[in-house]
Amino acid sequence: MTRIQTRAEKIRLLVLDVDGVMTDGSLFYDNQGQEYKAFNARDGHGIRMLQYGGIRVAILTGRRSELVSYRAANLDIPDELVFQGYRDKRPAFAELLQRTGLQAGQIAYLGDDVVDLPVMMQVGLAIAVADAHPFVQQHAHWITGQGGGRGAVREVCERLLEAQGRLAAMLQDYLK
Repeated sequence: MTRIQTRAEKIRLLVLDVDGVMTDGSLFYDNQGQEYKAFNARDGHGIRMLQYGGIRVAILTGRRSELVSYRAANLDIPDELVFQGYRDKRPAFAELLQRTGLQAGQIAYLGDDVVDLPVMMQVGLAIAVADAHPFVQQHAHWITGQGGGRGAVREVCERLLEAQGRLAAMLQDYLK
């Protein structure tokens, strides 16, 4: 059993950064300042599978955006697990621990940039997307094969489900 497998077996909550993780990090604005983001549909389905498998999902992002609130609601991520506008993510993570009653070792965090490191250093499974900053990759337990907004979230969801013995049965259900 690998070190990642052992850590993944204990995970009860996956925390996701947004820009560079749930998206490819691009920020699009129109002439009126309206912001646009592109989210990956397969990542979204992976989140739904993870939730169905009994692992909760939270969002912790440094920026604030109505688009994130909309995407979270679309994925049935409860408002109390969505934290926006935290340049320093440590206070939000402390609040997340309090709200969920979980220990840091039961949490995985998927990030891409140095602002994610203070939380990544606390969790049971720190994951960096394939195109994360090199310094973040140096401090991650695992680096995904896919980039942010390009399937990294789905990859993590499936790996967590696999580690907990749930993925094969879920996939088989699609064949019925």
